[in-house]
Amino acid sequence: MLANMIESARESGVEIAGVFRYERTVISGINLLFHDLFQTSHDLTLIKKYNLPEVKCKSANSEEFRNYVLKTNADIIMVGTWKEKIKKETFSMPKIGTVNIHPSLLPRYRGPNPYMQVILRGEKKTGVTLHLMDENLDTGAILIQKEIDILPSDTGKELRERAFSAARDAAGEFFSKIQSEVIIPIKQNETRATYFGNIDETIKMLDFKTKSAEELYATIRALHPWLPCYITIGKHFLKVNPYKVKIQTSESKTMAEALYNTIQGNAEDETPETSGQPGEIIAKDGQTRSLTIVCKDGRALKMDGLKLWGFFVRPFTGIFIRNLKLRT
Repeated sequence: MLANMIESARESGVEIAGVFRYERTVISGINLLFHDLFQTSHDLTLIKKYNLPEVKCKSANSEEFRNYVLKTNADIIMVGTWKEKIKKETFSMPKIGTVNIHPSLLPRYRGPNPYMQVILRGEKKTGVTLHLMDENLDTGAILIQKEIDILPSDTGKELRERAFSAARDAAGEFFSKIQSEVIIPIKQNETRATYFGNIDETIKMLDFKTKSAEELYATIRALHPWLPCYITIGKHFLKVNPYKVKIQTSESKTMAEALYNTIQGNAEDETPETSGQPGEIIAKDGQTRSLTIVCKDGRALKMDGLKLWGFFVRPFTGIFIRNLKLRT
């Protein structure tokens, strides 16, 4: 998000008074030096490439940072992917205001994990919102919004990447407009507001007995790349590859529907579903490291490219799957 803000500001001819990397608030001293040396971020690369002034503070709420804002006579503070709650004493300092970039179509999906939440809840569209920052989280008046389609195969990773691209366009539009015309902030409609907090990490342990195939597939996609999902078999855990999961269709699907899904590239296997109880393994393949498991709704998830959790046992995943017993 920071890299895209830098690029959009430069493309719009905006003078960048300073860049404040979030790493400076969580990594300090010699650790930051080693981090920047061996894990150089795209943000730092751009700062060096364009010779931008870097703000070297520990917090956006520190007197040091506020003094920097005063010293540079900044018109706007742009915020993106920032975990601190910024206080009024800070966000009220710039002449125009402090603008936050939030990756959802506010007032819907306020909160810290919109990439995950929209996929988990089966949304077809999301977006990014530029809004004025106020004392509450994601509630300030809206300046600009950009809509994004959520594709059936999207994981959180692909959705986040498209959100960054949309944020760059939205920020560029904002920078251009603010220099030549008046932008009228629009108050958020509280009757449409939704808020979702941090994800319950226990959902990464897939429960085939209580969740439908669609729910589990959405969970696997939503949590990637932050939280890998696992299948539990006895005392063993198998890591799921989010790009190698298919929902088996039921026998009631017509040939026309199957052909349509194939053309559209929908994540469904055209193999008719096999009868079985929720949580039951109904097919396996050691060579492709594949398991097919029945879900609560009677449909099944076929998952290829599975990996045993644990460095020493991972190479034996295929053997482990081949030795699993299926009901006959």
